[in-house]
Amino acid sequence: MLNQRLGQCAEDAALAFLEKQGLTLLARNFRCRYGEIDLVMRDRTVIVFVEVRCRVGRALTTAAATVDAGKQRRLTRATQYFLGAHPELGEAVLRFDIVAFDRHPKRHGPTAWLRDAFRPPP
Repeated sequence: MLNQRLGQCAEDAALAFLEKQGLTLLARNFRCRYGEIDLVMRDRTVIVFVEVRCRVGRALTTAAATVDAGKQRRLTRATQYFLGAHPELGEAVLRFDIVAFDRHPKRHGPTAWLRDAFRPPP
């Protein structure tokens, strides 16, 4: 329960941060059989799929480093499903970003905003 609240807080903080950067929200917590996309946003003409990560405490790795190859594959599959459900976005340029928090998101801003953090695996 605590992790869910912390995750929700991180998503709220990431959304507020990205909106201040000029991005607009298209969808939040899009779920399908392949996984979940935390935030889908528009950055001018680019559709941005955002993974929000939060790790507070004495973690051995950073929050951003937890988006491994397996998670990238799941995000890519979920993105394909999302685009299938939204054919009007089919020709858009896509980007995968990570917004990471290594401290409590309510008291601190994001530790990192990794724009174009990875390319979809082949």
